[in-house]
Amino acid sequence: MKLTDFKALTFDCYGTLIDWESGMIDGLKPLTERAGRGLSRNEILEAHARHESSQQKWTPGKRYRDLLPIVYKRLAEEWGVIVTREECVAYGESVKDWPAFADSAQALQYLKRHYKLVILSNVDNKSFSFSNKKLGVDFDAIYTAEDIGSYKPSDRNFDYMLEKLGTIGLEKRQILHAAESMFHDHAPANRFGLTSCWIYRRHADQGFGATMNPGDVPTVDFRFDSMADLVKAHAEELRRG
Repeated sequence: MKLTDFKALTFDCYGTLIDWESGMIDGLKPLTERAGRGLSRNEILEAHARHESSQQKWTPGKRYRDLLPIVYKRLAEEWGVIVTREECVAYGESVKDWPAFADSAQALQYLKRHYKLVILSNVDNKSFSFSNKKLGVDFDAIYTAEDIGSYKPSDRNFDYMLEKLGTIGLEKRQILHAAESMFHDHAPANRFGLTSCWIYRRHADQGFGATMNPGDVPTVDFRFDSMADLVKAHAEELRRG
């Protein structure tokens, strides 16, 4: 199997192309600085993952920018901090400030010359519009949780994506799904028989960070520690012919 076997790359965005963990840590500072305990970066991210995943399960139709304020409120309750509604809402709006990984835009611009590029994200459309400007590329299709009415790892999101990709002439065998999250992306990709590429952004860290532990670790077909490494591997395949 080679990277050049595929016609489309379907991407998770947050954690893969956008550095959502750094964005979360910065956005949560007004809360964590009042928590009165020495919370480590991973403790903050893992608590966020618990509450975010739970809220996505209970309110799958809620837009991400409206769901994050509830996560902020649940974290404040867990850590014994009193917060205002305005603070919670401000956190929901912070997605627009989350930074892209340094290699994302350049990598996507290269890959755009060789593939159709697709987003499958647990975000809302307004928030993604800000992230898209940081990524500097026109995607061929954008499928958000707001469009679908549910959040990954729900099978609905992958059913929706595959149905819609069929309308632009793409079959499952022509698709390579690229993502960091084992929980949100690689586990359902396994269930759907999608070829998968792990962009292992957390390769130098412990645990699963802002994503839940998937339990049984899914299998992946390709693994790269960065988008830049994916581009290098693709360019090398072309060079070898």
